[in-house]
Amino acid sequence: MDDRPALRDELLTAVQAASSVDDLERIRISALGKKGRITALMKNLGQMDPEVRREAGAALNVLKDEVAAALDARKAALADAELDARLAAERVDVTLPPRPETEGSIHPISQTIDEIVAIFGEMGFAVAEGPDIEDDWYNFTALNIPPEHPARQEMDTFYLPGHLPGHLPGHLPGERDGRRMVLRTHTSPVQIRTMLKTPPPLRVIAPGRTYRCDSDATHSPMFHQVEGLVVDESTHMGHLKGCLIEFCRTFFAVDDLPVRFRASYFPFTEPSAEVDIGCTRKDGAFRIGHGDDWLEILGCGMVNPKVLDNCGIDSGRYQGFAFGMGIERIAMLKYGIPDLRTFFDSDLRWLRHYGFRALAVPSLVTGLAP
Repeated sequence: MDDRPALRDELLTAVQAASSVDDLERIRISALGKKGRITALMKNLGQMDPEVRREAGAALNVLKDEVAAALDARKAALADAELDARLAAERVDVTLPPRPETEGSIHPISQTIDEIVAIFGEMGFAVAEGPDIEDDWYNFTALNIPPEHPARQEMDTFYLPGHLPGHLPGHLPGERDGRRMVLRTHTSPVQIRTMLKTPPPLRVIAPGRTYRCDSDATHSPMFHQVEGLVVDESTHMGHLKGCLIEFCRTFFAVDDLPVRFRASYFPFTEPSAEVDIGCTRKDGAFRIGHGDDWLEILGCGMVNPKVLDNCGIDSGRYQGFAFGMGIERIAMLKYGIPDLRTFFDSDLRWLRHYGFRALAVPSLVTGLAP
């Protein structure tokens, strides 16, 4: 027992000098194991007088706890140092590309959206976005679409169960006291949201996903649209025609592409028009450009004053125009894709054929990709 202070210093020095977990384990066994030095001293307590045994036992317990605490502390320090060494040795640069850039392809829908944004961006249009899930006031009523309109029937539109909190069930779709949630059938609600929160003048396009109950070679339950909106004090139908003619000729890369406007009807525009482009259909072949045939690609018109009033814009002072088109539709025409459903088949062979190089992204800086 007289050697206890020297034993303490020896063991603590050895613990601090240990350079590995294995060294610590050997020290623990030599001190606290079944045949360890401290264990041997504990066994000798039975040969001592009761008074001496009580004092010596307390001292040995203090020594045992002190050595055990030193072992645990040194083990934790060695584990931290080992982890730091592993992290330094196994570091990975996560900024590196996960695969060669030549192996990826841009989907035609993404490419077409970038082209649309680049073209209209040069005309001063900004991109506006909104939620895919709307209530029927934004999707229908604010756009002057009446309750009896076919688009509001459940056979054509995806309605979600329930009503907006605080509104009463049992009303016709579109009534303010019973608004139902709906997967937007067009991106026109983005125009409504933009007019509600931003005072004129406005010049925006709204690309995004839309949903309708339809599925065949030219229709999909989920598809993409882009709509445009201009509102100011002086814009007129001539500006609308010039904007869309320039877009069609730039997008299809035909400088003298014939474009015509046919009178039509939409609840949210007045007057309204369908836009056709010239094309040729001969011997089963289709070609955009000069020819004796026409193909409808989009709808447009001057914003109905009721829509402006619904958004709190003075229709006596402001006017504007709007247009909308299916992104898959114009992509199919431009890139010769015969079936709309293949856009969503996730077929890598199809994507390798119709996809675009990863770095050939249209923008306001680079223009349209070749």
